Amino acid sequence: MDLFKKFDENPTMKLLASARENNIYPYFHQLETKQDIVVEMEGKREIMIGSNNYLGLTGNQEVIDAAVEATKKFGTGCSGSRFLNGTTVAHVEMEKELAEFLHKEDCVTMSTGFQLNLGVISAIAGRNDVVLCDKENHASIYDAIKLSYATLIRYEHNDMEDLENKLKTVPENKGILIVTDGVFSMSGDICKLPELVALKKKYGARLMIDDAHAFGILGENGRGTAEFFGLEDEVDLIGGTFSKTLASLGGFCACDHKTAEFIRHTSRPFIFSASITPACVAAVRKSLEIVKREPERRKHLLEISDYMRKCLKDRGIVYRENHDGIPIIPIYTYEVEPTLKTCKRLFEEGVYVNPVLPPATPVGECLIRTSYTATQTKELIEEAADKILKVLKELKIM
Repeated sequence: MDLFKKFDENPTMKLLASARENNIYPYFHQLETKQDIVVEMEGKREIMIGSNNYLGLTGNQEVIDAAVEATKKFGTGCSGSRFLNGTTVAHVEMEKELAEFLHKEDCVTMSTGFQLNLGVISAIAGRNDVVLCDKENHASIYDAIKLSYATLIRYEHNDMEDLENKLKTVPENKGILIVTDGVFSMSGDICKLPELVALKKKYGARLMIDDAHAFGILGENGRGTAEFFGLEDEVDLIGGTFSKTLASLGGFCACDHKTAEFIRHTSRPFIFSASITPACVAAVRKSLEIVKREPERRKHLLEISDYMRKCLKDRGIVYRENHDGIPIIPIYTYEVEPTLKTCKRLFEEGVYVNPVLPPATPVGECLIRTSYTATQTKELIEEAADKILKVLKELKIM
């Protein structure tokens, strides 16, 4: 049988073919300007409420200048892995700065956020271990567990009773890792960290948080979910990405020194991948400096996100409730075709959003995912809300 034959029967490929045929294909729109609160895509002005540029640093001139200077000093790449020739003094300093900021002994970094989860979980978990995973965790966590050969046990989203029932079934001779997103990327929910910590202690587990959507946002100083709950000492591994608040590319895991050294010397995704480019390292370091120096960015982000909630509520638009201030607001569109039509019409009206379809949501609970940036204004938010209202009414979704 031809290996490629299955392409024609694949449900995703069938959906994409239908979307293209109906001119509602929503993916791979092309940016013609840098990522910002207003961008140009395919010749159109678009209000950007579909990126993860939470603190607005991707186009920040200080960050751009730092990346340019690092390229001049170190070149465009490192031509090898961190394990061998790919470590610069800037990589080491970046890891020290992240560890200090997150109140951990050490920090391991990798070339993408996806790779970070692959590299960490596949190194610390193995065939004799069990990983308990929230059903709404990021795809990279699920792929990491497959790579580790550990036993995967999924628990219902943010359901601590279900998690405990499943912890009770784990044999005493198994190592246990509980993994959760800090802020869940699609729903914007915050994990129930106090309950997770209590269960971790009760069952002798280790706990890892993927703080991709919380780092730089939650907590008094922007250190994320653990700081938000005052439980920084209770989380064994704090992971995250550089592609959101830190305006770059890569991933990090802050932990104790012994664990970091184990990961560096046993993680195949770490050992056999080229290191983060000098420009990306410099962008991370400058962005982290700004996170610490300008807390008003974080404060405004939370305020502008809540202002959008008010605008949506005032217009009668149904959105998925989550914690105040979280810069992820999913708006219900229910079925697949109306969701794709909504995204297309909003793009035509000058508002960029992201469709969320099954299996990322339950059938009948499709969403458009909107997300916000610290540099947005109330005027832009009102304009976007008015256009969302117009399109949802036009398509009879509300």
